Amino acid sequence: MQQLPADGLSGLAENAKTDLLSAFLIFLIALPLSLGIAIGSGFPPLAGIIAAVVGGCTVSMLGGSYVTINGPAAGLIAVILGAVTSLGGGDANLGYHLCLAAIVCAGIIQIVLGVTKLGRLSAFFPATAVHGLLASIGIIIIAKQFYSLLGEKAPPGSALEQLFGIPAALHAANPDIALIGLITLCVVVALPLIPGCKKVPAPLVGVLVGVALGSYFDLADKHQYVAFGSTYDLNPGFLVTLPDNISSGIQFPDWSYVGKGVFWSAVASICIIASLETLLSAQAVEKLDPWHRKTNLDRDLTAIGVATTVSGLLGGLPMIAEIVRSSANVNAGARTRWSNFFHGVYLLLFVCLAPGLIHKIPLSSLAAILVVTGFRLASPKEFKKTLSYGPDQFAVFLVTILVTLYTDLLKGIFAGLICDLVIHLVRGVPMGELFRSRVEVRDESVVEAEGSLAFTNLLALKNKLEALPAGRDVQVDLSRTRLVDHSTMEFLEHFGHDYERSGGQFKISGLEQHNGLSGHPLSARLRRVS
Repeated sequence: MQQLPADGLSGLAENAKTDLLSAFLIFLIALPLSLGIAIGSGFPPLAGIIAAVVGGCTVSMLGGSYVTINGPAAGLIAVILGAVTSLGGGDANLGYHLCLAAIVCAGIIQIVLGVTKLGRLSAFFPATAVHGLLASIGIIIIAKQFYSLLGEKAPPGSALEQLFGIPAALHAANPDIALIGLITLCVVVALPLIPGCKKVPAPLVGVLVGVALGSYFDLADKHQYVAFGSTYDLNPGFLVTLPDNISSGIQFPDWSYVGKGVFWSAVASICIIASLETLLSAQAVEKLDPWHRKTNLDRDLTAIGVATTVSGLLGGLPMIAEIVRSSANVNAGARTRWSNFFHGVYLLLFVCLAPGLIHKIPLSSLAAILVVTGFRLASPKEFKKTLSYGPDQFAVFLVTILVTLYTDLLKGIFAGLICDLVIHLVRGVPMGELFRSRVEVRDESVVEAEGSLAFTNLLALKNKLEALPAGRDVQVDLSRTRLVDHSTMEFLEHFGHDYERSGGQFKISGLEQHNGLSGHPLSARLRRVS
């Protein structure tokens, strides 16, 4: 394995050139995304930049990862917009300021979870329910942002109702605005498919095309035009709006709802969803890192909590470890955490020195970028992959999605959790086994499990395996288990790859007497009744 890059100031001196260049590429990607995510969340556009700047400059110094990019994420749009709506009622400005207070409280709770090393509690959420949550977020983004792409306002109602209303919105769309959005959409989708253009920041190119079209249609001046026998309005309201003085864009939380249940429901939603996405993304980025450096998840969660708290106090969005920007960061050659820091610095300099350029960006172009992001979260491939794990996991996936779309994210993730639990009980697994696992280490390298291994008791197995020294020949004996669920199989698969990468050997034995619930190697396994 290559020599690890130095960390800290030594890492800056050693890798400044590559990290500065990769940070600039991420800045180009993060700028339109941060603006779009803020607008999609019901926040002012500047709130996305604030979050990206704070995330880059704060988490890079405090976090436990190396090539991760931190900032606002599309996966949080649904929870933030839901909080703004539930807290403010019909008053979007009130909802925004109340939501800032909820973000600060969620950040403080994340700090506590990280400091007390409770980040591992994410293991109590079944893997398929988490994937269902992300897919439902993608559907919500598509349902709401497609209207903005067309120059329309999303009607009230559930995400499914809004989704079904899109065909009617197409007939009522503002043609020029819809054209800007649809062309941006085509650019963002098609550009990565062109040979040699994979590393070109498609969101930025899409926005630049949108800016050119917005200038052609003269969106900066209020006027009307006639198309298809109807008259339509064009005006600066279709462009991103920033305050004349950037410092006036800093807003402060409203704490007047801190004693109400609806406020703490918003806090819980923000904290749980943001923490889950952060921990999952940080673990995914480990696999992208050329040196496979391990992330200190508790330290990362603490750093995210600090940054979220600061961002909320300044009027910004919460943040996570963002997988798409982190992947682009690795592909651009980033070596240390300084790339995260400098991407935040670039954003700060741009918004201070060239705010007029941001005002030329059409809102429909940003909506198009978010629609593409939403589709990637809810891609048909995700449905197909989950179905391959077995009908039980597909049921958990669908229940999570449907409950989320009809209610909210918090109810959705817990509905998926309960669905998975009920499926295990229907299979005849005793309730006691689901919350208590017997895991022992024999001869310092053989891990024996007995009873049932499920997401509800996976933590004991994780702790035993992660405590093993590197470089051993490790065997996990599952011959005495009744059930090994999908979340456990997925964890063992990922742990085995990581352990072997570090120089050891990893083997799973004892599943010969178990039936897989599908042909997929990660499907749940149930012991055959003799």
